[in-house]
Amino acid sequence: MNSEPVPQTRAIVLTGFMGTGKSTVGRLLAKRLGFGVLDLDELIEKEAGMHIKEIFSAHGEARFREFEARAIERLASSELGTALVVSTGGGAVVRDLNRSLLKSFGVLVCLKASPEEILRRVGNRPERPLLYGPDREDKLHALLSERQTAYEDCDLEVDTTGLRPEEVAGMIQEYLSAGKP
Repeated sequence: MNSEPVPQTRAIVLTGFMGTGKSTVGRLLAKRLGFGVLDLDELIEKEAGMHIKEIFSAHGEARFREFEARAIERLASSELGTALVVSTGGGAVVRDLNRSLLKSFGVLVCLKASPEEILRRVGNRPERPLLYGPDREDKLHALLSERQTAYEDCDLEVDTTGLRPEEVAGMIQEYLSAGKP
């Protein structure tokens, strides 16, 4: 594997559906590259003063998306720095302006996995409000369909089904080292 570093002014933004490995791969990739790491959901929780599931239950998804858009605007303005690996929530790139801002900030990588793998990884937990409760499989397929165009508009797609996070980080690093961004 080529281990040339990515220029330090670049950022790598990981997106994709929940359960595809964004946070885990993000930490591993940041360590490999010597970049900082930023989880957008953690930033939103800090700024909102509550957990994501609490934002959803108290204010709804629309309010959460407002918090998310503000955080992306701050990120794209470089207020939060560069030389970062950023993990976003799975719906962050659905909004065209968010996706455009994230692409202007760095290389936008979409992690994906099979629906069966996503359901296995995510489980049925209230921390995952969009897939919590009955009809999880139907909800998953509807959300994947709704987000498909946005995910396909990323610079790189990596299917994480059956792969270890280290393998996924390595694949992304190879792509970056090949000078494709």
